Amino acid sequence: MKNSKVKVITMAAILGAVAFVLQYFSFSIPFLSPFASFDFSALPEIIGGFILGPVGAVLTICVKLGLILVFKGTSSMFTGEVQNFILSCAYVLPAILYYRKNRTKSGAIKGLVLGTFLSIFIAIFTNLYLIFPAYITLYGMSWEQILGICNAVNPLIGTKLTFVCFSVIPFNLVSRVVTSVITFFLYKRIANPIKKFMQ
Repeated sequence: MKNSKVKVITMAAILGAVAFVLQYFSFSIPFLSPFASFDFSALPEIIGGFILGPVGAVLTICVKLGLILVFKGTSSMFTGEVQNFILSCAYVLPAILYYRKNRTKSGAIKGLVLGTFLSIFIAIFTNLYLIFPAYITLYGMSWEQILGICNAVNPLIGTKLTFVCFSVIPFNLVSRVVTSVITFFLYKRIANPIKKFMQ
């Protein structure tokens, strides 16, 4: 049992390091929020989570964020890192928990869909009522300034409602769908070596 826990922690650390490296290859999606960038760091989190379970997934996320803070620091007074943690958990945990009770291809797809929509819903809430209010307070800004920055990238954004409709929802939808599709096709190839290590 103890050896099994050590292997879970070790594999979570490895996957977290991979996620950290993938986070470097980030890019913005045109016409969406200038505050967010897309990367593939969720792939090790979700694939590892399917194998290691929810605790392993959370450990992977924590390792990734810890490495980011150590090697890159924070450019958002930790609001970006907090958001990253919340939305990563909101995406991977529902998918993992559903899949653990329905270990089929259909179960994996439904889990990924569930995680996608829950993370989008939580992203709306955190952006409006947690992360951006904290960001605004820490930087002495206002919602009008935030919306103005977004409007310069996407002219359709002018209010909190349009910010949600034309930035938060499409960005999170695109990023989660892309990650889910890649996960579905790569899972078996990546899972087998990890499972052998875990034996």
